[in-house]
Amino acid sequence: MLKKRIIPCLDINNGRTVKGVNFVNIKDAGDPVELAKKYSTEGADELVFLDISATVEKRKTLISLVENVALQVDIPFTVGGGISSIEDVGKLIRAGADKVSINSSAVKNPKLIEEIAKEYGSQCLIVAIDTKLINNTWKVFIRGGRTGTKYETLAWAKQVEELGAGEILLTSMNNDGRESGFAINLTQQVAQQLSIPVIASGGAGKEVDFKSLFLQTEATGGLAASIFHYNKIPIPKLKTYLKNQQIPIR
Repeated sequence: MLKKRIIPCLDINNGRTVKGVNFVNIKDAGDPVELAKKYSTEGADELVFLDISATVEKRKTLISLVENVALQVDIPFTVGGGISSIEDVGKLIRAGADKVSINSSAVKNPKLIEEIAKEYGSQCLIVAIDTKLINNTWKVFIRGGRTGTKYETLAWAKQVEELGAGEILLTSMNNDGRESGFAINLTQQVAQQLSIPVIASGGAGKEVDFKSLFLQTEATGGLAASIFHYNKIPIPKLKTYLKNQQIPIR
């Protein structure tokens, strides 16, 4: 069994870390550089940085902020937001990113997945899938959850794996920010049918939510934001809890 990963997420808007509920009602959560340094020191396994307004505002990710965050961390660092070309990926990797995450651009141009995987390797590419339950069907959304697509979530996840994605970041918009637990059934449905790692996102509120995720699904990572930003569950405490539950943690 792969050891499980605890992954804080920095959602960035106007240079600040923010957090909302169900992708709306955004509130400030602190300085991204300070938070990144804190999480790296506390033992986070990886760090995800998502410029959540870059795609909607039709601009690129804030390179200087990526550089400043990269200087503070010694753990794998993923950056997403506004990436639409191979050139964008190169700039972010040179700025210090270890991996990139694409979402809207992957849906609009699936060939980009192949291009990035060929140029930089699948291990460098995460495809993020924001999904919402519509009439009992999980559907893919883009543009920061603002726009629905024709894709059903499981089918899209299988397609991006075939195109060369190295990992899936699966976010349930229904669970996001509610702190009532991950979307267990959805996560397991996707994770058990893919051979690449799946990171679950959306809904973490208590230590037991991570226990349920790792015992009831094949997800290899649990991503969370507000519970870490507002120090509701310190990362060292969470890791100790999971180890005491006999869950293999890095």
